[in-house]
Amino acid sequence: MFSPADLVQLHARGISVGEAETQIAQLRQPPPPVRLDRPCTAGDGIIRLESTRVDALAARGRAEAARGRVTKFVPASGAATRMFKDLIAALHAAGARPSTTAAAREFFEHLDRFPFARELRAISGVGGAPASEEDERRLLLALLEGLHYNRLPKGLVAFHRTDRARSAFEEHLLEATRYAKAADGTCRVHFTVAPEFRGAFVRLLDGLRADIEERRGVRLDVTFSEQRRATDTLALDSAGEPFRDTDGSLLFRPSGHGALLSNLQQLAADLVVIKNIDNVLPDESSDEVVRWKQVLLGMLADLQSEVFARLAACADPRTSASIIDEAAAFAATRLSRAPATPKGDLDSRRAFVRAALDRPLRVCGVVRNEGEPGGAPFWVTGRDGARSLQIVEAFQVAAGDDAQARIFRAATHFNPVDIVCGVRSRAGTPFDLAAFVDPATSFVSRKSFTGRDLLALERPGLWNGAMAGWNTVFVEVPTATFAPVKTVFDLLRPEHQPRSPGVSGTLSR
Repeated sequence: MFSPADLVQLHARGISVGEAETQIAQLRQPPPPVRLDRPCTAGDGIIRLESTRVDALAARGRAEAARGRVTKFVPASGAATRMFKDLIAALHAAGARPSTTAAAREFFEHLDRFPFARELRAISGVGGAPASEEDERRLLLALLEGLHYNRLPKGLVAFHRTDRARSAFEEHLLEATRYAKAADGTCRVHFTVAPEFRGAFVRLLDGLRADIEERRGVRLDVTFSEQRRATDTLALDSAGEPFRDTDGSLLFRPSGHGALLSNLQQLAADLVVIKNIDNVLPDESSDEVVRWKQVLLGMLADLQSEVFARLAACADPRTSASIIDEAAAFAATRLSRAPATPKGDLDSRRAFVRAALDRPLRVCGVVRNEGEPGGAPFWVTGRDGARSLQIVEAFQVAAGDDAQARIFRAATHFNPVDIVCGVRSRAGTPFDLAAFVDPATSFVSRKSFTGRDLLALERPGLWNGAMAGWNTVFVEVPTATFAPVKTVFDLLRPEHQPRSPGVSGTLSR
């Protein structure tokens, strides 16, 4: 299938021939869709915490952070192009004034409520409401090309304003100082970024570091990584053969956020908070977010301690059968690892408990479903017939299967990517995260390149199939902790606006 030149290409990217052949096989014979059993609901797959327990868990979360165990992990390579797509279309609509579109009219009407308004007016020279088509175009050009928002990653876009504009990147740093700060002041944050913008993130960090460190009493330990070329995937052409560029070379494409599992592995962290770059509130309004992040961390630490204790008991040959069976029941009832009473002799039951418990652990905050696009928590039936807790997105569900579609639409909760993870074993060594991926959750889609159709392969999503083999717990969190910015107009929502006129930019401790 591959020529000598192809083999050189594969080797240069760190992709084995076996991996390349597996990708081609998956493209030619796409994996089956997931099989939904039922939505997770409160009391059936989703834990709704009693108020009396919340304070204790938050205290535990703060204690684990003080021990230096917590790192924040933020995928931040996504471009902001989709945020501004309607305004890009309005600017380039042939023969039409931008304000003939609803998006542009709304943008001009609320212009001064956007956090970048001052910079936009300074660049465009338009001081008031746009009075002509020329003014409208100057404003949009200033936004998209002057501020470069047509190509910058979301992390570098201004999301909020007090006495000055603050980017999503800065807000994530500020948020991290409130729940990921160790007793010695160290605050660890990791961002995955596109290689062409790494320098811009570093320069922004250099300009913010001294102020944040002084005001928050922290030492920022901020690291960056890029999606590895070895995680890119091949594509197929319309004839079902490996897609080739005009020079005959193999075409490789980014394989989706599931590729970031490799970045998470390389981080070699302990307890990890995963949060999307576009879901962040103004620092002044983030008390509830911080509190619930501490709650989730506390719950993760509690569960992990119990898992480790039960694994230690299983490792002791003197442990009684009743203790082994209690550990199996814990795996079934607390972590949804059935069966509750495994069959076989004591050694077989001991092996079951080790296999059930000795794996990465995640606690996922979920919010009430209010119609946001994205994934949701479900009970999923695996190929072996066992049910497990999974985050599933619409594209993973069988197209044309009305019964499965009804189950998906019945979801009561939504996945806001509010996840805390324990990625080290009882011995303190990092798990091999690749061992817990479900490769059957890869996704094949139709795309095009230089006007030619192709089939593209995406790896199992980071919080979908890439974590399918993890132990998972879903916890209901307040909707107020979720404030995504998918379009520029989401910045007009009350939660992203200043609390009151004249709010200062002083950082609270």
